[in-house]
Amino acid sequence: MFENMTEQEARNQILEMVDGYCAKYHNQQKPFQEGDRIPYASRVYDSKEMMNLVDSALEFWLTAGRYADQFEKNFAEYLGVRFCSLVNSGSSANLLAFMALTSPLLKERQVLPGDEIITVAAGFPTTVAPVIQYGAVPVFVDVTIPQYNIDVTRLEDAYSPKTKAVMIAHTLGNPFDLKSVKDFCRKHNLWLIEDNCDALGSEYEIDGEKKLTGTIGDIGTSSFYPPHHMTMGEGGAVYTDNPLLNRIVRSFRDWGRDCICPSGKDNLCGHRFDRQYGELPLGYDHKYVYSHFGYNLKATDMQAAVGCAQLEKFPGFVERRRHNFARLKKALEGMEDRFILPEPCPGSDPSWFGFLLTCREGVDRNQVVPYIESKGIQTRMLFAGNLTKHPCFDQMRAEGRGYRIAGSLENTDRIMRDTFWVGVYPGMTDEKIDYMAKVIREAGRR
Repeated sequence: MFENMTEQEARNQILEMVDGYCAKYHNQQKPFQEGDRIPYASRVYDSKEMMNLVDSALEFWLTAGRYADQFEKNFAEYLGVRFCSLVNSGSSANLLAFMALTSPLLKERQVLPGDEIITVAAGFPTTVAPVIQYGAVPVFVDVTIPQYNIDVTRLEDAYSPKTKAVMIAHTLGNPFDLKSVKDFCRKHNLWLIEDNCDALGSEYEIDGEKKLTGTIGDIGTSSFYPPHHMTMGEGGAVYTDNPLLNRIVRSFRDWGRDCICPSGKDNLCGHRFDRQYGELPLGYDHKYVYSHFGYNLKATDMQAAVGCAQLEKFPGFVERRRHNFARLKKALEGMEDRFILPEPCPGSDPSWFGFLLTCREGVDRNQVVPYIESKGIQTRMLFAGNLTKHPCFDQMRAEGRGYRIAGSLENTDRIMRDTFWVGVYPGMTDEKIDYMAKVIREAGRR
């Protein structure tokens, strides 16, 4: 088949076939019928993603390569930040973001075991897991309803001389009160990590300027798992404007090494064999000098290839999420006596990940959710609900160590009991949104 073709001609023919294959077998839309399964999230893609994926596979460069470089450049430009590091998941992104704060290069601002990190219990566990795994102490603060983000009036009560950072997520696309949190961090000289895994594309006005969430704190993180705002299958990113933090993130991501040369390249600095590091011999190969106890958390070029195609579509994804959220909220008007409907943070324009509903008194979530699911609509809890109630906390809870709760977690516990959410992902049609609203209304009035 390829005997008389150049390599580029052969590649072009393969990609042309992939384009046709995807159009025939992946992008055929069936008419929606009531009762069809509506997932809370799903991939939205076309032949461009599949062609990029195959293009990368044909090169057989199985680690990070040209697509990874391109994605880091394009994603940083989209966010308006100086530095972006592609990683293998959003959870790894959170791990790197936190571990960067433990570097001795930060001197007196280094986070040490026993230092405290302010966060919330109403969220996803990998926002908190790196703190506990390192031996720092998470300090849990309650959240507000109907915004489902940190209650900023409790920040001062959570503060202590051991506090070094705030690490919290924007809940389901709804930005937390960044102005208040940022002011608090400035006042006490604290680091701020924005877990932006569920809020990519959300905007927040601060200091008279609209900025994307994830870019306002010291470090932001994203996830590209299939349900998220865009996908690589698995994948994530860490981003910052701080050159030192970027250097530290890269080191922790790439085995903890001191060298900044990418895979397959040597001696970019021109000093590979002529410097002194630690107590190593003079001239020890810089590619094997380690400044941190790091990991290998890089993504593959095949993942990045999919991400490059997704990023081109991303502004449209955000607009569709906003459209779907607004349509669903409009369709649920009049149900406020049965459910608390979500509200955006003042000064924000969320890129919604989902639509949160909290059952009012007298409405039983254990009856509402099964009814909605029985009609083909997938639901989710607000992740852990109250993370401190989970088995992973059993030993710490019994021993009274390892974490602290500032005040009470009343709203967090209510979310654990009464809250659920449905999706608004960009693959949803108006017909599906309207059907979801109809079913939710039925569930609330039963």
